[in-house]
Amino acid sequence: MIQQLIILVLFIAATAYMVRMLYLTFFSKAEGCVRSCGACSTIDLKKIELEINKRKNAALPKV
Repeated sequence: MIQQLIILVLFIAATAYMVRMLYLTFFSKAEGCVRSCGACSTIDLKKIELEINKRKNAALPKV
């Protein structure tokens, strides 16, 4: 009986967490990512392109 109650509490907590994450994803007023995984806004393609060009230019022999 106790094990079933523990599992029920864990299931309710996990369901509440998922519902909250879905709510924040679709109805949040804040800008940016609400999931806090770091994948949304951490990639700066311009900076990566500049770094690649800088390394490419440094590797080329000077003529």
